Amino acid sequence: MEPTLKKIADPTLAEMGKNLKEAVKMLEDSQRTEEENGKKISGDIPGPLQGRIQNIGEQGHIALLGHSLGAYISTLDKEKLRKLMTRILSDTTLWLCRIFRYENGCAYFHEEEREGLAKICRLAIHSRYEDFVVDGFNVLYNKKPVIYLSAAARPGLGQYLCNQLGLPFPCLCRVPCNTMFGSQHQMDVAFLEKLIKDDIERGKLPLLLVANAGTAAVGHTDKMGRLKELCEQYGIWLHVEGVNLATLALGYVSSSVLAATKCDSMTLTPGPWLGLPAVPAVTLYKHDDPALTLVAGLTSNKPADKLRALPLWLSLQYLGLDGIVERIKHACQLSQRLQESLKKVNHIKILVEDELSSPVVVFRFFQELPGSDPVLKGVPVPNMAPSAVGRERHSCDALNRWLGEQLKQLVPASGLTVMDLEVEGVCIRFSPLMTAAVLGTRGEDVDQLVACIQSKLPVLSCTLQLREEFKQEVTAAAGLLHVDDPNWPGIGVVRYEHANDDKSSLKLDPEGEKIHAGLLKKLNELESDLTFKMGPEYKSMKSCIYIGMASDDVDISELVETIAVTAREIEENSRLLENMTEVVRKGIQEAQVQLQKANEERLLEEGVLRQIPVVGSVLNWFSPVQASQKGRTFNLTAGSLESTEHTYVYKVQGTGVTPPQTPSGTRTKQRLPGQKPFKRSLRGSDALSETSSVSHIEDLEKMEHLTGGPEQDVLETSSPEPHPGAPTLQDTEQTGALQNGAQRPEDDRPQVEELESLR
Repeated sequence: MEPTLKKIADPTLAEMGKNLKEAVKMLEDSQRTEEENGKKISGDIPGPLQGRIQNIGEQGHIALLGHSLGAYISTLDKEKLRKLMTRILSDTTLWLCRIFRYENGCAYFHEEEREGLAKICRLAIHSRYEDFVVDGFNVLYNKKPVIYLSAAARPGLGQYLCNQLGLPFPCLCRVPCNTMFGSQHQMDVAFLEKLIKDDIERGKLPLLLVANAGTAAVGHTDKMGRLKELCEQYGIWLHVEGVNLATLALGYVSSSVLAATKCDSMTLTPGPWLGLPAVPAVTLYKHDDPALTLVAGLTSNKPADKLRALPLWLSLQYLGLDGIVERIKHACQLSQRLQESLKKVNHIKILVEDELSSPVVVFRFFQELPGSDPVLKGVPVPNMAPSAVGRERHSCDALNRWLGEQLKQLVPASGLTVMDLEVEGVCIRFSPLMTAAVLGTRGEDVDQLVACIQSKLPVLSCTLQLREEFKQEVTAAAGLLHVDDPNWPGIGVVRYEHANDDKSSLKLDPEGEKIHAGLLKKLNELESDLTFKMGPEYKSMKSCIYIGMASDDVDISELVETIAVTAREIEENSRLLENMTEVVRKGIQEAQVQLQKANEERLLEEGVLRQIPVVGSVLNWFSPVQASQKGRTFNLTAGSLESTEHTYVYKVQGTGVTPPQTPSGTRTKQRLPGQKPFKRSLRGSDALSETSSVSHIEDLEKMEHLTGGPEQDVLETSSPEPHPGAPTLQDTEQTGALQNGAQRPEDDRPQVEELESLR
């Protein structure tokens, strides 16, 4: 690299370099002293930003120091300041042009990454429209300029250019990408040429073409050679941007990226590439007219504009050429390492244009459909139903989104990004050029990332296979509704439709929310391997049960039946509790009326004399009343009043209305010891042998036989007819059986009447 701090001849620069070296030395000495004292070194800033700023390292401190140093330099006298700014600007421009192979170029340093392209558009307008300075908009109105952008360009780039230039949106032309041959993220050159010819015939002026050397999404590079020839043929300004331009600093560069050095301008972002905070972006361009560049805003006489290059000037000298190349090379090696590892992983599809030129790796999980082309790997054939294809696409998108979030949490140093592409769907992007220098990504992090992907694949495959079965089971179950939620990565979403559910309404349902809350509690109490959550439906506010991902084979029929039966049980119990207050109130009122009628009937039956205190007692002693004890019992299940005469006379609790059998929340199937709910039986599994399985089943049968044995003995035991006289032990047992609901023999009724008469 050209001059270092030791070789600078200017005394001002030499003095500044000496002070910088002393500042760095003082910083290193203070850190060494704190380490010797046992204090923990932290790169965090104290205060509210503590813990939120990453460790920036020494090169980051140098870049930040440049901003403070620029403020001090601006206080110099004008002559020294002019010489110093000219030297810094020329040195930085020369270094960047040599590092990235852009000969005889000029540099414009800007904070906003898109600002450089806006200035280039102004320069192109002034170059093509000679009378623009005088006539202004009238020149553009007579011959409208056209700016061509790729369909794979950064979102919002065209709108930003129109707002900055004051041009209407029809001045933008969106060039589609390849559809038949080549990458689907490369600009279609043949279609571009057709668009240019059509615009010329309509009286428009093709002004500028924005090409990509590494698209913002997947890092694909346009065919620079053909685009350059097309631009030279029609006099169009060619501007190139993209992350792949960083590879120009390496020894080997692909031909497509190397052709970008022949363009009219390019935008570089050395800050993310080298891990330098607060470093401006750079737009390199070639133009011979200084007056036009000054009018376009690419050059300025303001000291603050020229001092923008100072942080980058310091950082480049600190890193040196070897340090710059090493960082970019390390990022490319990380991407190649991940590509080679993912090729060996099943169910992972890599979207790459050229393994040697693209430092961006984009991959996604996929599951081949039964009727899909194995070459396309998941692209449906014409005989497949569009609805099935759409469901499969949404299912894979949700799973890939879940996979990306899991990997970001498990390997934070990888710097992964989850994005949604128009054709491929949700994908995961690994771009070490933009993140490795800041996060400190190493080869071990890439190996850990691959290991995490492999550990998550069984869960993804099992969940995707169970989704369709779950939907069929829920559709066939009564009272359940399957909810299609494209953003849920689990087995599925289900909603229970209660009796008062308004299916046409999308508003919040309090009764349904209460049922689903109880259902969620019951499902979590089962301690299964599945996770259950409750939330609003995808297209309404009604509550649903979200079932998570499955890591093993799940019995879907048992799961659906458990949900249906448990929800129905909760609904019946809640309805009983809600109606119990009204039922009890009405029952009490009816009981009071009946008891009042019974008292009136007793008075008529006994007569008036028996109500007189002394006379009634004498009369009752001579002639006792043979009246049975009457009362009322309230049956909550039937909601009706019943007489207690049967209870007092026969000493037997009345049966009334038999309540319905309480439904069970789980299927009545035998499980092996240690088997969790919703698991299929382990038939043919190596974990349990045939003898052990048989022995477990025999043990279960023996337990059931022992449990049901005494009840069968009581029912099957027969005894001779008892004598109506002295009671025996068998009479006592039969009396106890009658009190539990059995029928008493008719021969015992005379005994009861005789006892009542004696009493």
